Amino acid sequence: MSKINNLIEFLKEAKAELDKVIFPTKQQVKQAFIAVVIVVSVVAAYLALIDLLMSAIVGSILKG
Repeated sequence: MSKINNLIEFLKEAKAELDKVIFPTKQQVKQAFIAVVIVVSVVAAYLALIDLLMSAIVGSILKG
């Protein structure tokens, strides 16, 4: 019987904690998503450019 009471108490406390959580609005989620996509795109473009430059440099060195 003690395990059932512990489970009930745990569930009550979990619900109380979830009631304290402030979930983001739809607009906040959308803004964060757009920001992440932009940052990832900029970093990917930067890394692609660096890779292209390094490949050209190494290629020209190896050709002699």
